[in-house]
Amino acid sequence: MFIARDVRINREIRAREVRVIDPEGKQLGVLPAVEALRLAVNYELDLVEVSPKSEPPVCRIMDFGKFKYQQSKKAHDAKKKQVVVHLKEVKMRPKTEEHDFQFKLRHIERFLKEGNKTKVTIVFRGRELTHPDLGRSMLGRITEEAKEWAKVEQPPKFEGRNFIMILAPLQSQKTQ
Repeated sequence: MFIARDVRINREIRAREVRVIDPEGKQLGVLPAVEALRLAVNYELDLVEVSPKSEPPVCRIMDFGKFKYQQSKKAHDAKKKQVVVHLKEVKMRPKTEEHDFQFKLRHIERFLKEGNKTKVTIVFRGRELTHPDLGRSMLGRITEEAKEWAKVEQPPKFEGRNFIMILAPLQSQKTQ
């Protein structure tokens, strides 16, 4: 379908001859643009260029205001149905205690069940950087505990002083 703001109407149509379609959808054939415009005036409607690139351009006799309104309604409905996926982040340290770990894990579960992707970051400070195996094992544990509601979209990788992993919800979760 074409977009209303890119369309030429009535006297804006530059072609000499156009293929004309009447309001009921019947083809009237190839007519001079002036004659097509006169027909549109007789119907008390607009002559709208619907396919400018074809040879000759295709024009339709229609109510342009009503058409613009319908296009905006379609765009609004499409926007209403679209799903936005956010990237939520959960940060931990390599020495995060068990209760805090479980608390953060519940957050990860909630984010994923809402349909959002989750970035899990293990932040290393100071000498903790000498023990990347602690962070790797923590991310492995998160992956293991979250496998029923998440899949690993980006496996754990080291970026600067952080270990980062991205989890995505399983397909069955998105249809809520």
